[in-house]
Amino acid sequence: MSRRRCRPAIMVAGLLVLALSGSLSTSVSAAETAVAGAPATRAVPLTELTVATERVATGLRRPIAITGLPDGRMLIAEKNGTVRAYHPDTGLAADPVLDLTERIDTSDNERGLLGITPAPNFARTQMLYVAYTSLPAGALTLARVPLNAPEQVQVLLTQEHAEFGNHNGGQVAFGRDGYLYWSTGDGGNANDPFKAGQDLGTLLGKIVRIDVNRACGTKLYCVPSSNPFVRTPGARPEIWLYGLRNPWRFSVDPVDNSLWIGDVGQGLVEEVNHVRPWQGGGNLGWSCKEGTPVFDAEQCREGVRYIDPVFEYEHYLTENCSVTGGVVYRGSRTPEAWGTYIASDYCSTLAFAVRPKRGGGYETATIGSFPTQPTAFGTDVHGELYVLSDLPGWLNRVRFERVQPAPGGEVANR
Repeated sequence: MSRRRCRPAIMVAGLLVLALSGSLSTSVSAAETAVAGAPATRAVPLTELTVATERVATGLRRPIAITGLPDGRMLIAEKNGTVRAYHPDTGLAADPVLDLTERIDTSDNERGLLGITPAPNFARTQMLYVAYTSLPAGALTLARVPLNAPEQVQVLLTQEHAEFGNHNGGQVAFGRDGYLYWSTGDGGNANDPFKAGQDLGTLLGKIVRIDVNRACGTKLYCVPSSNPFVRTPGARPEIWLYGLRNPWRFSVDPVDNSLWIGDVGQGLVEEVNHVRPWQGGGNLGWSCKEGTPVFDAEQCREGVRYIDPVFEYEHYLTENCSVTGGVVYRGSRTPEAWGTYIASDYCSTLAFAVRPKRGGGYETATIGSFPTQPTAFGTDVHGELYVLSDLPGWLNRVRFERVQPAPGGEVANR
């Protein structure tokens, strides 16, 4: 899914619009179960960890989003609009538990059903929140729907996106604050053609935050009064963060409610951003900047403060092509890895580990590889990791293993 720019087709044909990036989040209640407290065992240096994977399901059709349920199941969104259920005891169910294909525009490699997350009270309501590109013209759509009841879809929010098929974003996740977060791309093609990243008058190139527990006027949601642009003339009040290119995958750390965002680059670098709850209204730079380098000086404004990535890696003339944002490990099987953010790249499949340091800054390392074409990461009710593989249609369980660091092991700090 060539997901980013108009560049030579060196990627595997069908590269899911990963010019996105990503990871799916579990429900708040499930996440809280997994992080009741920090483990007694202290985290080890990242150079002493490596990832290992086990293929636990096959036969999925372009799986691109995954989320955990309180009952132990994992829900897997397939690009065409179906949702499949997996349980470690019974495997992958043959029939979809939800079918939204009649609503979804899949006309481009990056269009389709893009995100899914359960409501915090899912055990009682069976309510899911989904993001997709809708028929007839690919509008970015945020909706909710009861599991097994596709006819009861309620559309909450839309953003026109007809000109180009790529850069749709599509992650949905609940924060510990109870609000729903949704990511959108900058409108597609390349070079930020609509200059959307820095434009507060559009939802393109943003992360949105809304309150779906209430309705306000004719809207099925309310805008939290603490959203940063509620009183800014001409700005969309739903905006939480701006200056994004294609945040295909982000996740919420259930411990501190911070956002970890994988934002797909134009072709020079891929980046991961870590945004704390008090940084609402933050500007992540696009298209003034691509990562830390300046991309379009005309989009830069004097005196504006940008949130720089905490991790970036080279895209140009490498095997890398599109960051797949991941999740922070909060499980219990490997306490040595607790608090480590894990992400990858759709083409190189490298396993990137990032962890905040107590004294400030971040420790980063490459700690192995994932199976081919990783599209999304998710966690189960216990906080254990899974990763999807796009065109092979695989679900893989992820675990950590301790290793002895090699002399001069690959690690970097910023």
